[in-house]
Amino acid sequence: MTGQQSASAFVSSGPIMLIGAGNMGGALLTGWLKNGVPGSSVIIVDPNPAEAMRKMIADAGASHVTEAPAGVTAGVLFIAVKPQLMDAVLPPLKSLVGEGTVVVSIAAGKTLSSLQQHLGAAAMVRAMPNTPAMVGRGVTGAFANAEVSDHQRQLVHNLLKVSGPVEWVPDEADIDSVTAVSGSGPAYVFYLVECMAEAGRKLGLQADLAMRLARETVAGAGELLHQSPDDASRLRQNVTSPGGTTAAALSVLMAEDGMQPLFDAALEAARKRAQELAG
Repeated sequence: MTGQQSASAFVSSGPIMLIGAGNMGGALLTGWLKNGVPGSSVIIVDPNPAEAMRKMIADAGASHVTEAPAGVTAGVLFIAVKPQLMDAVLPPLKSLVGEGTVVVSIAAGKTLSSLQQHLGAAAMVRAMPNTPAMVGRGVTGAFANAEVSDHQRQLVHNLLKVSGPVEWVPDEADIDSVTAVSGSGPAYVFYLVECMAEAGRKLGLQADLAMRLARETVAGAGELLHQSPDDASRLRQNVTSPGGTTAAALSVLMAEDGMQPLFDAALEAARKRAQELAG
């Protein structure tokens, strides 16, 4: 997670309103408070947050309400609810959107056009974080419509980057590809651990030992990738001795029918599904 920023990095024309304090919303709120967002500038709208979330909100001096408050215009309206709940959640939020509001949605597959149908024309950002945001190690893809000002874009960038790097894309359609690569990507890595552990079990290792070895190997390799200035291909080459055991395994994984065509097909399926969800 980034170091604490000046509170001025989060100044907006009105309160920062977080709609939904579940896993992703809660992770962002935690990051905001740790990185210098004054609790007094945040209003959380959630009918039933977890007890730990209620305590954090109270300790930070933030406000919690169960429904959209009357007479309030948000500076940033941050919508962090599940896509299937959006049609029910959005209509009451229209009163919170004013001339200076920027709306940020992290709902997968929900286009800015679908948001505008409920909220009207406004400055809007569609963002796709991923679950490592919960430990401050996420990455977020984001797209801003033409109504977003330079100041609003920087403000949203500051709010998103508390959980990791933010990558802005030039076209909204790119968010579907971001979803396929990084939004859904943590699940691919977790499944890689499962596959490695199962292969180790088949080689004769105890199942729990194989899982520990696979889990720590992937976690350690990820941390090395995070800290090293070298790209992934260089790091791979660094651990691959010609004619050695790693080279033998990679000859299978990198074969013409190996991992690359599987990933091509998997990510295309994910992108297609994101497009279908967007209607």
